Amino acid sequence: MGNARNLAFWALLFVLILVLFNLLGNGQGPLNSKQVSYSEFIAAVDKGEVKSVQLDGEDVRYQDSDGENFATVKPESDEIAEHLIAKGVSVDVVKQEQSGLMSILGVWLPFLVMIGLWIFFMNRMQGGGKGGAMGFGKSKAKLLTEKHGRVTFDDVAGIDEAKEELEEIVEFLRNPQKFSRLGGKIPKGALLVGPPGTGKTLLARAIAGEAGVPFFTISGSDFVEMFVGVGASRVRDMFDQAKKNAPCILFIDEIDAVGRARGVGIGGGNDEREQTLNQLLVEMDGFEANEGIIIIAATNRKDVLDPALLRPGRFDRQIHVPNPDIKGREKILSVHARKVPAGPDVDLRVIARGTPGFSGADLANLVNEAALMAARVGRRFVTMEDFENAKDKVMMGVERRSMVLTPEQKEMTAYHEAGHAVVGLKLPKCDPVYKATIIPRGQALGMVVSLPEMDKLNYHKDEAKQKIAMTMAGKAAEILKWGEEHVSNGPAGDIQQASAIARAMVMRWGMSDKVGNIDYSEAHEGYQGNTGGFSVSTKTKELIEDEVRGLIEQGYQDARRIIEENREEWERLAQGLLEYETLTGDEIRKVMAGEALDADDDDATPTGSLPTVTAMPRTKPASKPTPEPNV
Repeated sequence: MGNARNLAFWALLFVLILVLFNLLGNGQGPLNSKQVSYSEFIAAVDKGEVKSVQLDGEDVRYQDSDGENFATVKPESDEIAEHLIAKGVSVDVVKQEQSGLMSILGVWLPFLVMIGLWIFFMNRMQGGGKGGAMGFGKSKAKLLTEKHGRVTFDDVAGIDEAKEELEEIVEFLRNPQKFSRLGGKIPKGALLVGPPGTGKTLLARAIAGEAGVPFFTISGSDFVEMFVGVGASRVRDMFDQAKKNAPCILFIDEIDAVGRARGVGIGGGNDEREQTLNQLLVEMDGFEANEGIIIIAATNRKDVLDPALLRPGRFDRQIHVPNPDIKGREKILSVHARKVPAGPDVDLRVIARGTPGFSGADLANLVNEAALMAARVGRRFVTMEDFENAKDKVMMGVERRSMVLTPEQKEMTAYHEAGHAVVGLKLPKCDPVYKATIIPRGQALGMVVSLPEMDKLNYHKDEAKQKIAMTMAGKAAEILKWGEEHVSNGPAGDIQQASAIARAMVMRWGMSDKVGNIDYSEAHEGYQGNTGGFSVSTKTKELIEDEVRGLIEQGYQDARRIIEENREEWERLAQGLLEYETLTGDEIRKVMAGEALDADDDDATPTGSLPTVTAMPRTKPASKPTPEPNV
């Protein structure tokens, strides 16, 4: 195959050269003219056999009466133009403006350019460059150099356990004798698993900054190509590069793009992606040992990876990188706040308490938004107010004060949100109400945000029931105020959230005595996109839906009862929202108690503890349901 390709290239070159000479000759050049002596030319002129002559300096090209072309060279001192004209010969003289060197360049430069271009493209197609036509199989792994923007473990916070695991790998590279004297072997691979934005790639960059060894980085999608065998070839080339630079670290980001379980896609064993994965498995732990090469990979979809990829010997360590807890969030905020001039009132611990569920990327975005807000109003440093406003923007969306609402729409929104707030405050297991607003944010006309005082790690049955009651309180409030026939589509998002919690209670958490302790989430048709992992009888499906309907109905009735029992407080809160538009948790309690808000309360911004956002938006039905809580 290779010889045939080279032969084709040489044939193409020969054709190009022929075309070039024909173009340069243009039908009258020396390449297709018969060369004769000057005396023969003069004799032909005297005999009247010359039809036309072109004089180009010393070069003479002429055509006889038969149309045949000839060429000769005349003496420099001989002027024959008058003699030719006297004989009736048509004379054409080429203007002589170029020097001898320029004339040569004018003739040969196009030819040389064409040869140079041909050599360049031949080199590219033969694999001289990774981006060449024949360089598909070359690895796209980049050797990371941290000359600028070097990241170290000091820049990584909030994930101490994951950092300790990787610090040990760095120490192994620096001082292998410390571990090998006790029989320990260097880990072959470490898999970083965690939600998006938790710092997996940042950890890899910190390893590159700390290890002091070559660090190759590549994305899982770089192995995927439409051509058969390209991915496997790139894997081989990547490990060949790593072996030449051992000891080194090889980082594969988003490995799920190439490491998905085999046998589940279209194409079976001949699928290109599966062939790439097979080659990766062999290179990581096959007959040939890759000594000194440590592979670190990152993914947020461990569930789709092939089991052979996860076994010891390939990825010896699976390091979970979770969302940070309150201490971790405070450390992360301190790292990002280094570059921000913070005011004296900024308390990072208070901000950390108010941002449960935030990932490292979310916290970085929060600090950046606070800095932008401070710059927007011309401050020289970032205040606590800027952080609180940035937190509201990240959690609830941007205020849409330009949106035009009729008085009826504002009133319905106020009573709807007041219902959520009243029920949330009256039920002891509901998260504390942080803020209520009827200012449109994002797609919502208004919302109530409730945040836990501590990071939630699990749900209890009574908590879930009270959560459903608080969620359904908006619809209950609308019906109590305007009747069954005037309820709006505002509770659509509430119904989706309540349904997600109720289904999780029945089908995943075993909180239904009738359904029992069986996980039906994968079998329930249409649930979270599943089409069914195993069959379930119609009777069981009906039982599941009856239990889900019963939990939601019970929550609705509890919410309605609480609002009716506290109708005066509900009315006062709704009117307070119509007057102030946004109320914090303490302000809500004062308004419900009939107390007046002073100027400090009216302008205050909350600085208390906040947690995972539980918003009750009034908006049109969403395209897909709100995800159920992760437990």
